[in-house]
Amino acid sequence: MHQDFASNLRLLCSYYKSIAEVCRRLDINRPQFNRYLSGRYKPSAHTLLRFCDFFGVEEHEILMPHEQFERLIKVRPRPVVVNESAHQESEHLARLQRAGISSLEKYLGHYFEYYESMAYPGRILRTLICIERQDDRVYYQRTERLREHPGDNVFHGVYQGIVNYLTDRIFMLDYETLTGNEMTQTILFPSFKNRVSRLSGLKLGVSGSGERMPCCTRVVYEYLGRTVDKQRALSLCGLYEQNSAEIDSSIKAAISNTMDENDRHFRALYI
Repeated sequence: MHQDFASNLRLLCSYYKSIAEVCRRLDINRPQFNRYLSGRYKPSAHTLLRFCDFFGVEEHEILMPHEQFERLIKVRPRPVVVNESAHQESEHLARLQRAGISSLEKYLGHYFEYYESMAYPGRILRTLICIERQDDRVYYQRTERLREHPGDNVFHGVYQGIVNYLTDRIFMLDYETLTGNEMTQTILFPSFKNRVSRLSGLKLGVSGSGERMPCCTRVVYEYLGRTVDKQRALSLCGLYEQNSAEIDSSIKAAISNTMDENDRHFRALYI
């Protein structure tokens, strides 16, 4: 009854590794899809539109006589088939984001981040964090402002990443955007108070020196608000000495990388 449509659909599917892959990506039942391929059934208007969007064709085209449709497809660039493993990776990330996006709402805004520098041991690094929601995703940007010695030029490092909230922990993963040669992961305790003030946890990354040594350090996020004067906030970022009066003593204590003699693992500290 619908042999031209069925033949056109089979042609479009031939650009993919398998019918099973097409069904997974379309999120459609395989037996139902087989009925369309057999020509015994024509999909509903809504399902037909989904097929057209997925394969990148118009509705009137997919219903053409098969020989005409085949000629049309041959003169067009081949459909770009996204690697299935990349598609699965995207689906996994989306599932994690959906799991806790509502719990992240109160954490949106700007923070100062404090930790003992991996590249400059013995000094404290303060960076600027911005966490924001875009549609159904929560992203963040971490901006470093570094001046190793007075009078040196200022260097800015920009990291971008994603935020997930999973079972009372905040997971953050970012990458360095200018050179693309570094990633960091941060895990924070959430705030169980109505108002967010400070968050603590651990940061894992590599030192920015040539050694590129994997390091783990305690970290504190100090909440600044939903909106801030970014230029003013960024001007306060940089490297600080351990005895600097500009870093609160309670923050220094919270980011101290000391261990008790009975500890077998490096652990985050509640604040």
